[in-house]
Amino acid sequence: MSFWEIVWYIVIVFAFMAYLMVLFQIIGDLFRDREMSAVVKAVWVIALIVVPFLAAFIYIVARGRGMTERHMAEMATMQKQTDAYIRDVASSATPTEQIAKAQQMLDAGQISQPEYNRLKEKALA
Repeated sequence: MSFWEIVWYIVIVFAFMAYLMVLFQIIGDLFRDREMSAVVKAVWVIALIVVPFLAAFIYIVARGRGMTERHMAEMATMQKQTDAYIRDVASSATPTEQIAKAQQMLDAGQISQPEYNRLKEKALA
């Protein structure tokens, strides 16, 4: 193989991978859209199989804005779920429980009085 054949092969592989990414985004958007009927989804999938480049281009032009909005809504929902999970895990103990545990550690001699005061302030903050 010559140098230019290798370069051309790299360009073709890159274009194919980019097309696959677009195709998976479109298919994901088809199944994410709850307003579209199953028949229309089936037609789009068949079009993507029969005339893939043309169907992908038409889909992006016709439904690109809605595709972005659905994706952003899903990301916002996922972010809210992540934040709720983090809040739930991070604040599993109430301030009263945190202070009681710090008091037990102080009584057991595991921490000093200044450390107890710092933990108590942190729990009340």
